Amino acid sequence: QVQLVESGGGLVRPGGSLRLSCAASGFTFKNYALNWYRQAPGKERELVASITYDGGSTNYADSVKGRFTISRDNAKNTAYLQMNSLKLEDTAVYYCNARRVRTSYWGQGTQVTVSS
Repeated sequence: QVQLVESGGGLVRPGGSLRLSCAASGFTFKNYALNWYRQAPGKERELVASITYDGGSTNYADSVKGRFTISRDNAKNTAYLQMNSLKLEDTAVYYCNARRVRTSYWGQGTQVTVSS
């Protein structure tokens, strides 16, 4: 069955780094764009970063530009979100989302907490 499994979340101090992974199975990962979203308590889910199916193009929310890097390895069916210079306001549950035309798959999310 289709699965997207995020990992790599945790507790980190401000200024620290984390690398999230999103492992895909059950569908042809290389044909799908991949997005990372996040949702903080009491807030709407927001798009953080996107990468095209072939990794040729990326986009970032203004709030993370220059600090986060999205990437993918289609041979491993895995996408990544490298998060540097983390801030308190980056605290959220992070979700990966694979999308192609009208098909969309979601992972279960991984918690990222930035706290001193």
